Amino acid sequence: MNKRLRHYENSTVISAPVEEVFTYADDHKRLSSHMSQSSPMLVGNKMETYVDEGRGQTVGSHIKMSGRVFGVNLFLDEVITIHEPPHHKEWQTVGDINLLVIDHYKLGFEIKSQEEGSHFKVYIDYDLPQSLRTRLLGLLFGGMYAKWCVQQMLKRVRDHFTKMNA
Repeated sequence: MNKRLRHYENSTVISAPVEEVFTYADDHKRLSSHMSQSSPMLVGNKMETYVDEGRGQTVGSHIKMSGRVFGVNLFLDEVITIHEPPHHKEWQTVGDINLLVIDHYKLGFEIKSQEEGSHFKVYIDYDLPQSLRTRLLGLLFGGMYAKWCVQQMLKRVRDHFTKMNA
């Protein structure tokens, strides 16, 4: 993995205890559900998510995704590197991956208690693609994709607790 060239993060306040927010966000299929639904960012396509017996909830657990965009087979393998309930989780891509607008990345979230509930922050550090063709795509769209991904994760968690508290 190269030195991280790009970073994006955002946060929100969730009206729920830290433990509840972590439990919900710790389910990778929930947190990354934006990847398994058809969306404009994926040009109407979606990725299939596969988790191992650790379900992405233990250090060393693997999460794999695959799909097809613009006729290109995409795939990635993520491994959980930090799992510290109820405050911090982080995972990163490993091995050979094939993505279009970003390359290897590290994603994670941090949750801190505060008076109104929980401060929930999601972040991504990512490399630009290595090949000239996809590096140009990365320069044009990598930041937009990283922002979309982080925003979707925040939205998923925020919306879940907003519905529960309504």
